Amino acid sequence: MGHVIVVDLGFGDAGKGTVVDHLCRTAAPATGARLPTAVVRFNGGAQAAHNVVAPDGRHHTFAQFGSGTFVPGVRTHLSRFMLVDPLALAAEADHLRTLGVPDALARLTVDRDALLTTPYHRAANRARESARGAARHGSCGMGVGETASYALAHDDPPRAGDCLSPARLRRRLAAVRDWYRAVFPDGEEVPDVGACADAFTAFAEHVRIVGPDHLAALLRAGDVVFEGAQGVLLDEWHGFHPYTTWSTTTFANAETLLAEAGASAARLGVLRAYATRHGPGPFVTEDPALTADLPDPHNGTGRWQGAFRVGHLDAVALRYALEAAGGVDGLAVTHLDVAGARPDLRVCRSYEMDGGRVGRLETGPPDLDRQAALTRRLLAARPVYAPLGDPVETIEDALGAPVVLRSYGPTSADKKADQFRTPIDLSVH
Repeated sequence: MGHVIVVDLGFGDAGKGTVVDHLCRTAAPATGARLPTAVVRFNGGAQAAHNVVAPDGRHHTFAQFGSGTFVPGVRTHLSRFMLVDPLALAAEADHLRTLGVPDALARLTVDRDALLTTPYHRAANRARESARGAARHGSCGMGVGETASYALAHDDPPRAGDCLSPARLRRRLAAVRDWYRAVFPDGEEVPDVGACADAFTAFAEHVRIVGPDHLAALLRAGDVVFEGAQGVLLDEWHGFHPYTTWSTTTFANAETLLAEAGASAARLGVLRAYATRHGPGPFVTEDPALTADLPDPHNGTGRWQGAFRVGHLDAVALRYALEAAGGVDGLAVTHLDVAGARPDLRVCRSYEMDGGRVGRLETGPPDLDRQAALTRRLLAARPVYAPLGDPVETIEDALGAPVVLRSYGPTSADKKADQFRTPIDLSVH
């Protein structure tokens, strides 16, 4: 199979987890390819929610562990681009243990330079989002954005490697706590630094904290799946500001890691056969009737993130995502079972916007003012629809990329792959 990078081309929730799980269970016998040996996480943190249903019906929402963890022997590596929450990781490992996966932590490695998300970041996140009132951005309330912004403003943010140095860890945790109390004097109560430091030190005793050479060794040992979080339309620089994430959601981080190791990977973009968005922000093809008719069993209204919204396939937004991400080698389309049962689904090929018809949104270098202006335009845009027809043919025509993996349900058995159409050979046994 070779190394593969999996990235969501929408607003998230397209099914990255089920695609990664499938890749970790299948190889291409015609090419003699091996099953992947590891999943590398390369952006985001504990706010990710990648739902996987195993063939035997077990379900887990993967946040920091790789979505291949149900497969025995598949390792997870949290790269330096991850924002690691040790407390959330421990809770996730506990849930996996109840599902018959007792060794999730033993199969985990963490880059020593990965930033740590603490209870103080989480409390700051919730205080800041609450203060926005009706103008909330749709945060998950997990502290990931605060972790990133704190690191930009301070020279000594806590990192995974600090868990091996208790004195330094306490100093850095105390600095974050003092910052939180100064900025949010009326914020929620938070744990004592000593208790937090003890928990983080215990975390370091149960996982391997590694240096930068570890990933190169993983890549030499076997095929690796790089699992992205969120979606390109939520990217910190290319998304529709301010309704975005503090994370690079394109292929960029994964390709940086690969280049450092002298390796490369195929690019796999994931999308649903219809559009969804969790939380506020522009959503040109949103359809309240579809939202009512197509509830998602694993995505509901959240206290911090907001409502789960559904709409028609948006070729304009997807073309924008493809351009912002630098293109793909192949596409994975999920929820084709839903599309087959809904002849009323449509595709939006252009917008009525700015007094005319627009079929392409321009991308550019990082510029949040430009992205905020684009957001305002999108909030006033109206979709121009055509019948969806055959969703795979429509998507290939609209995006100019081949569909190499089709998903008709939540498990790996519900996937169908096409052989030899791109450098990604995802054939099934």
